[in-house]
Amino acid sequence: MVKVKMDEMSWVEVKEALDNGFDTVIVPVGSIEQHGPHLPLGTDTFIGEALSVMIAEKLGKTLVTPPITPGCSQHHMGFPGTLTLKPETLMQVVRDVCKCLIRHGFKNIILLPTHGGNFAPIETLIMELAMEHKDVKIISPLKLEELIKVMNDVMAEYGVTFKEAGVHAGAAETSAMLHINGGLVKIDRAVEGFTGEYTISQLYSYGVKAISNTGVLGDPRKASADAGRKMMEKLAEYYAEKIKKELKF
Repeated sequence: MVKVKMDEMSWVEVKEALDNGFDTVIVPVGSIEQHGPHLPLGTDTFIGEALSVMIAEKLGKTLVTPPITPGCSQHHMGFPGTLTLKPETLMQVVRDVCKCLIRHGFKNIILLPTHGGNFAPIETLIMELAMEHKDVKIISPLKLEELIKVMNDVMAEYGVTFKEAGVHAGAAETSAMLHINGGLVKIDRAVEGFTGEYTISQLYSYGVKAISNTGVLGDPRKASADAGRKMMEKLAEYYAEKIKKELKF
């Protein structure tokens, strides 16, 4: 199998890949933040990197950078272990990484955030970079709402409701982690989280802990590795198709 993860390659291998038409690169943008008592702090990052590799393999001639972390996680700071950056700091880090990739000769850069707080800064950054580098295509193919919908649509096939699938550390993300690296999931510590009504404004203004004292929004007890497998495959297909259309592959 062809290597796609740049951190596992030598500079010679990266140069050979570029010389052979690997001019597309995916940059996962993750987080280090609480995901309830049962999931690791790196959940968004693990999901993002695994998904990026799957997408790269579907696209062909595409590499994947190491994930960028931490992300913008201020609303999770009520829980120990969470690390956060200011939006402008994250934007500067991603900007610098993109400039490196452009200098090396990549022509298509796909920024792939998998944490809700990273989507807005990345969207703003893309507009700035597009003005500066008109000969390079820099995209982020999905909105946060699309990502959540695809994940929760798969969970519905397993009889899991939208509120149980959740938007944070619920059945959806837990299923993904059970598939990717089940050894990191402490399923015996999984408890039902908050499944009531709240607004995104409340989430960002008051923090997750004001809504859920466990940090869980959803019910991870409904998770399964098989649902995670199907979800990741569906996400990879969905992303790949959107990228192909946008980049005119």
